Amino acid sequence: MQLPEDATMRGSLALVSIILPVYNAEQWLDECLMSVLQQDFEGAMELSVFNDASKDKSGAIIEKWKVKLEGSGISVVIGGHDSPSPRGVGYSKNRAVAQSTGSYLCFLDSDDVMMPQRVRMQYEAAVQHPTSIIGCQVSRDPPDSTERYTRWINQLTSDQLLTQVFTSHGPTVIMPTWFCSRAWFSCVGPFDEGGQGVPEDLLFFYEHLRKGGGVFRVDHSLLLYRYHPCAATHSVLEMTIWTHRVHFLEEQVLPRWKSFTIWNAGKQGRKLYRSLTAASRHKVVAFCDVDENKIRKGFYCHEDSQERPKPKVPILHFQDAQSPFVICVKLDLTGGEFEDNLKSLHLQEGRDFVHFS
Repeated sequence: MQLPEDATMRGSLALVSIILPVYNAEQWLDECLMSVLQQDFEGAMELSVFNDASKDKSGAIIEKWKVKLEGSGISVVIGGHDSPSPRGVGYSKNRAVAQSTGSYLCFLDSDDVMMPQRVRMQYEAAVQHPTSIIGCQVSRDPPDSTERYTRWINQLTSDQLLTQVFTSHGPTVIMPTWFCSRAWFSCVGPFDEGGQGVPEDLLFFYEHLRKGGGVFRVDHSLLLYRYHPCAATHSVLEMTIWTHRVHFLEEQVLPRWKSFTIWNAGKQGRKLYRSLTAASRHKVVAFCDVDENKIRKGFYCHEDSQERPKPKVPILHFQDAQSPFVICVKLDLTGGEFEDNLKSLHLQEGRDFVHFS
């Protein structure tokens, strides 16, 4: 494995490098870096910080903690730049990885807090799963800020970590919990450096799956995952995410199916239909729903189509529809009715249906 020149010249190598991009994080950095100090991992550990042109006191806080961490045996390498503008999370993560030496990479956001056993438990899992991204369960702060999303993060089954990769929630193990070998990161990466508005973690995750990577979650809450208005994720437009998701669905799933049904004749289902390429739209044999008004109408007409006559897609009751299905129903928002309807069909997730909700 080839190391960056600056990393090679530092001599001893770490077993695990904690990768920490920082931008104007003075509000959270003390607690974040304290959690690095409190790790119970007994192997050689390193903190690799890249300061992406912070204009607050982040730099001074990092320097203060460098003394404390190195006094406790955790080596610290600090990079960064002082340009007028930040270059983005993808750029910062790539630089932090490049200047680090660890055989394993533990990603951390500057506004989050690790539990003391995080590095140890994820390292043990990564050794057993060398081509996987290792995640973990999380606690949310504030606790009630994203209840549905947090429940989804923590309760996906091991199979669903791979079958629910097309949903609006994004990667089935969230980026601030990622842990993987450097060798596998080098095989998949680097992160996209397009800057603000680019979902670099989602793009990396998709590339990871394309290359046959696995997904594994340590079923312990190992990270306090903060939600706040300044989080970088808020800079990514919903339409940007939607476009990448549709493309990945068309690339990974739809070529396997000669035809399919879109489950939801409402707004989301119709939006998906219109977003597909012409070749994929021609595979849609029906919409299905439980709404009698939609079913009574009988069909959906794609008014914006350039085809003549304009396509008319039947709308059926779900019990009369044929699998496979692309499901555009928001999970757990129907009081369990949707889940019961789906179970009644005795389908296999991943083979007979995928979630795109």
